[in-house]
Amino acid sequence: MHVKPFTRRQAVVLAASLVALMPGLSQAQAKLKVAAVYTVPFEQQWVSRLHIALKAAEARGEIEYKASENVSNADYERVMREYATAGNQLIVGEAFAVEAAARKVAKDFPKVSFLLGSSGKPMAPNFSVFDNFIQEPAYLSGMVAGGMTKSNKIGMVGGFPIPEVNRLMNAFMAGAKEVNPKVEFSVSFINSWFDPPKAKEAAFAMIDKGADVMYAERFGVSDAAKEKGKLAIGNVINTQAQYPDTVVASALWHFEPAADRAIKLVKEGKFTAEDYGPYAMMKFKGSSLAPLGTFEKKVPAAIVAKLKAKEKDIVDGKFSVKVDDSQPKSSAK
Repeated sequence: MHVKPFTRRQAVVLAASLVALMPGLSQAQAKLKVAAVYTVPFEQQWVSRLHIALKAAEARGEIEYKASENVSNADYERVMREYATAGNQLIVGEAFAVEAAARKVAKDFPKVSFLLGSSGKPMAPNFSVFDNFIQEPAYLSGMVAGGMTKSNKIGMVGGFPIPEVNRLMNAFMAGAKEVNPKVEFSVSFINSWFDPPKAKEAAFAMIDKGADVMYAERFGVSDAAKEKGKLAIGNVINTQAQYPDTVVASALWHFEPAADRAIKLVKEGKFTAEDYGPYAMMKFKGSSLAPLGTFEKKVPAAIVAKLKAKEKDIVDGKFSVKVDDSQPKSSAK
């Protein structure tokens, strides 16, 4: 039996029919267009986590990624709208100071998915929120600090006293107290997310009053500790390579679990408004305590043993670090 070959027109119709039968096929093959709007530089601790996770997805060939840094609060809405209008399917960023504007844009673009750092709740149908819930490794880093201080005085310099910062500081303080009940804390906020000179000055003041371990919630604190020959505990990113004799440990945030989930759901057409906060927890590999590295042999063995036991209990769900969003207070005289 002789079968006539398909005409070009028949082949096009058949291909279109197959795509219609498999609606996810064409979307899955095309790269997802993702845009990000950041109010601070790419290298700022918190934003760097988002940027790195999205750059990794781009390197894997999963997404097309564009981002704007140092966008002022007044300009945030305009930049978001431009990205949404340009056909980006997922928009990522931090809405903390621009909540109303960001949510307004999401409402105006219901077919675009939004994943934004926020203190608020998800907003149906397309506005998901996340945060760096890394209080678990913050608690562990506090245990290290409590075990390393000789003066029993720890200095803590934060950006703003908002829940996202407070919960990490409170967890750190609780961890330090567990291994060293005598420890006292000096706490101050510089009211900026990125002002290393101001953070450095605040740290100097605490070191002058006897603090020998500094909690570096902001850039600039580790510089002060290094200059004065004191120790520092890092936050969100690991800077031990830059400060090998200063930064003992760091509570790390990994945005990859949240970013990868959002990308997958958008590609599948299943993205909905939800809270991605839990994906920052240790059981999802959204956070971890950085390796002690250059301080491996310098942290007392008894502290390391307690640290490992506590870390296991957290991952196994046997110990829960309290989420305390209240503003931490100084206890040092």
